[in-house]
Amino acid sequence: MSEKQKDVEKQCSEFREMFRSLCGEVGKVIVGHEDIVEDVLTCLFCDGHVLLEGVPGLGKTLLVRTLSSALSLEFRRIQFTPDLMPADIIGTNIVMEDASSGRRHFQFQMGPIFGQIILADEINRATPKTQSAMLEAMQEHSVTSGGELRRLPEPFIVLATQNPIEQEGTYPLPEAQLDRFLFKLLVPYSNRDELRTILDRTTTGAQPEAEPIVDADKIIWGRNLVRRVAVAPHVQDYAIRLVLATHPEGEFAAEITNRFVRFGSSPRGVQALVLAGKVRALLDKRYHVSFSDIVRSVLPAMRHRILLNFEGQAEGIRSDDVLAEILEKTPKSMEKGVNVP
Repeated sequence: MSEKQKDVEKQCSEFREMFRSLCGEVGKVIVGHEDIVEDVLTCLFCDGHVLLEGVPGLGKTLLVRTLSSALSLEFRRIQFTPDLMPADIIGTNIVMEDASSGRRHFQFQMGPIFGQIILADEINRATPKTQSAMLEAMQEHSVTSGGELRRLPEPFIVLATQNPIEQEGTYPLPEAQLDRFLFKLLVPYSNRDELRTILDRTTTGAQPEAEPIVDADKIIWGRNLVRRVAVAPHVQDYAIRLVLATHPEGEFAAEITNRFVRFGSSPRGVQALVLAGKVRALLDKRYHVSFSDIVRSVLPAMRHRILLNFEGQAEGIRSDDVLAEILEKTPKSMEKGVNVP
């Protein structure tokens, strides 16, 4: 084995150890939801944002706070409300007076978006005008105010929460903003054993807390390592065909797509599939992306990138149902007579 191969193996081993250590640290506070925690960390190392959807009280906000405690990054929380304005997020120019000369000048007052881990709590309670203030920050990692471009600190990640049952006084996120989230994760209810553990932790003695174990430099190093993972042309083609299968009347469109889908996934969907697949490959001690890595990422990466038509909404079809059939109908290999597991 060459020195270069040994160095690659060592780096991949360090990445797995760092990832598992973060999972364990978050697990000190968060009971259950191991898949959700792993998916959030996957987005962190893919340089992507996360939308967490679930009913109140399932620990979405606590998960974000705990993750920020395990990372040596600057945490900011933005509570989205109907009266929140864009300047409340990105900041604004205020008039300042020089004490010695008495002259006045404008000085930019940074808003809470100038952090590294941003909790956008109940993001769908703000108006579309305010929600749009997040678009540039999420895509470009920058803010433009007063004609001046200001870069956000790196690493930068937005973790947004929304409640699917209280729709009064909410504003559904526009598709352009939904598309900027790498993953949309559905937070489930806790089971019997998990509820028992939650009670033991929260109604008896002191509650456990996560300790900072990973800093910004290690996260950026991990992101660079992830992008170096190889993906074979036939695996990449499978990811591409899965995305094309969500486009109605397209070459690879599934029957359910033509019937119930109005608009399919953008190119960001296939980017999310491949990047998340690279993280999963590293965690599985592999240096290349497999078909199973792509399949594992389809629902969280694409469920929010499919817009159903009127018939689909009327029949209660979910985007997950569409994706499940697309996975079933899309062959992993286009070569005749080849059966790929």
